Amino acid sequence: MSLEEMEDLQLDEKDLRLETKEVNGVLMTKLISDTWDKIWNFQAKPDDLLIVTYAKAGTTWTQEIVDMIQNDGDIQKCQRANTYDRQPFLEWILPPPLTSGLDLANKMPSPRTMKSHLPVNMIPPSFWKKNSKIIYVARNAKDILVSYYYFSRMNKMVPDPGTWEEYIEAFQAGKVLWGSWYDHVKEWWEAKDQHPILYLFYEDMKEDPKREIRKILKFMEKDISEEVLNKIVYYTSFDVMKHNSMANYTTFPKSIMDHSISPFMRKGMPGDWKRHFTVAQNEEFDKHYQKKMAGSTLTFRTEI
Repeated sequence: MSLEEMEDLQLDEKDLRLETKEVNGVLMTKLISDTWDKIWNFQAKPDDLLIVTYAKAGTTWTQEIVDMIQNDGDIQKCQRANTYDRQPFLEWILPPPLTSGLDLANKMPSPRTMKSHLPVNMIPPSFWKKNSKIIYVARNAKDILVSYYYFSRMNKMVPDPGTWEEYIEAFQAGKVLWGSWYDHVKEWWEAKDQHPILYLFYEDMKEDPKREIRKILKFMEKDISEEVLNKIVYYTSFDVMKHNSMANYTTFPKSIMDHSISPFMRKGMPGDWKRHFTVAQNEEFDKHYQKKMAGSTLTFRTEI
């Protein structure tokens, strides 16, 4: 369905805030829950590439990098359609007559690139059976929390976040869409040793994008020239992508994503959490964090 048709629906905010329902103890939209059997039984192929993140961990950024690699840095090809049409959001089910990510993925010719926010134990089993490659990007919890809060305020298709204080509590309890950040990053971290998973860190990508893009190239078994690599670094930088209408979600009608509340691409810099957490909130968060991450070898930088 085209965006013009979407705008014609004239959906109001009350209609758009989707109901939620848990799937395997993880909060999802009711539409995802109601379609779960079809999502779970999705048939992956050996040449599929799945980009997985917890929400607001650099998903769109990684999608653009991968698309530019696949198209040898050809800007026009990469702007052929919106990100969500080029690389379907596998489990995102939309109300009719909108086209869901699952439908787009099923219709897409191979090789397919898709995205997901699913925890590792909820990824359709066919991805493991077919040994499909997965790129996972993790971002520190504090910056995720801030970004997810602003995103939930501007995106009328996810639950209302409430106040900042309420959202911190919901996030820590894992009572947000796609569940606990702590479980998500830890379980994917453990899975990387059993499957073809490239586990990247958002902060590393910010610090040295060229180095991290080289890791992606190696994982995808793709060779490009230094000139094309430099082009990819430039065109996938935050400042350039922020103005790319095929990647910044500004083509969505205001009734769905209200960029006047907060732009989809807001700051993109590690350490923004310092402008939002009070000293007391930060201390409390750190205590909770230590308990939740105890025993894991996974470590994050909260600034670079």
